Amino acid sequence: MGGVPGVPRGKVAILGGGVVGLNAAKVAVGMGAEVTILDVNAHRLAYLDDIFGGRAATLYATDANLSRVLAESDLVIGAVLIPGAQAPKLVRREHLKTMKRASVIVDVAVDQGGCVETTKATTHDDPVYVVDGVVHYGVANMPGAVALTSTLALTSTTLAYGLKIADLGLEAALKLDPALKAGLNVYQGQVTYADVARAHGLVYVAADGVI
Repeated sequence: MGGVPGVPRGKVAILGGGVVGLNAAKVAVGMGAEVTILDVNAHRLAYLDDIFGGRAATLYATDANLSRVLAESDLVIGAVLIPGAQAPKLVRREHLKTMKRASVIVDVAVDQGGCVETTKATTHDDPVYVVDGVVHYGVANMPGAVALTSTLALTSTTLAYGLKIADLGLEAALKLDPALKAGLNVYQGQVTYADVARAHGLVYVAADGVI
């Protein structure tokens, strides 16, 4: 990705500047690649621009910017996340025809349906497939490749919530902790998270109405 003297550096496009996008950019910049991060949040782009100090370019994610960057990139990281909802399909089938042959798409949003129209879930045993000359990597549960690290990372942030539920009981914990209540998806057969209900065509019921 970093090239060698006399050879251009690899170009990496990162769609989404959240946690995944930020860390993908750190890796790509560290490898010496030419990195561009696209997002729709101007404040987040300003933050990323400050963090990377010019080592990564930031662009507002318009259709025109997205089309241009996709056509130039060797690697595209789909890092779009709308919590609880299906990811929007930013990269469409027609975009692939403009991309470099043997370029690579890694759709980290695959667990939310993917942000690439041609994404399908794959496994660690058979991780890639090719569409229109573009290599797709769509492994569901990518952190499973580093099971111990990902488990420790998850439990370190969720343990406090689990202990609160154990100490107070579910209903009391939900009523006392707005963050815990905001993460409630299903309760007694009712879908209490609006985006989850919308994604699956189910009826949404506010958590306050069932707890």
